Amino acid sequence: MVEALLVHRVDRLEDLMAQLLRAQTQTQRQVDQTSFEMRLFKDEMRTFKDEMRDFKDEMRTFKEEMRQESREMNRRWGELANKMGTLAEDLVAPSIPRIARTVLGCADEQIDSIAVRVRRRAQTDASRRQEFDVVAACGPYLLVNETKSNLNVGHIKTFVTLLPTVRDYFPEYADRQVIGAIASLYVDDSLRRHAEKQGLIVLGFGEDVMDVLNSPGFVPKAF
Repeated sequence: MVEALLVHRVDRLEDLMAQLLRAQTQTQRQVDQTSFEMRLFKDEMRTFKDEMRDFKDEMRTFKEEMRQESREMNRRWGELANKMGTLAEDLVAPSIPRIARTVLGCADEQIDSIAVRVRRRAQTDASRRQEFDVVAACGPYLLVNETKSNLNVGHIKTFVTLLPTVRDYFPEYADRQVIGAIASLYVDDSLRRHAEKQGLIVLGFGEDVMDVLNSPGFVPKAF
């Protein structure tokens, strides 16, 4: 009787051991399968990262090529406008809202008017006539632009002398602060510094057609 009971228990123990072995084997297979799948996932992620890196490099190259192409087109456009004498109309005037916004803090909705090639008589003396390349009324400011195909010191001096008299030609803007902006396709750095010392915004050809060339932190003079 005892021997039979012992045999039964041994058989039961062997069954349990066999079940445990099968469970361990199955668990190990699952672990191996999971490890294999994780390796595959890591390999796929590595491939994906490499592809993304290549894509970013291609996009960076594409953007740089587009930037260079855009700059070249702008340069040709600028040279053509310079030859035709239409720099003010074609290059400067379209840039005025951006310049007013970035330099004067004047929002687009504050711009009352932008006029090109404005001819006026002085209110105090009808014999005095003056043509202004671009005039923009924006907020508390009256932005007056002088555009030259080949800028020199004499142009800057004449423009600075003109600015205090602008209200004589625009009495309707008598309460505005007059801001001067001088522009040319290419501005020598010495001329840029000279104009900046006079308190003028300096505009020259750049990435955005006509860029502000003044030093960081520059504050234009109110005439």
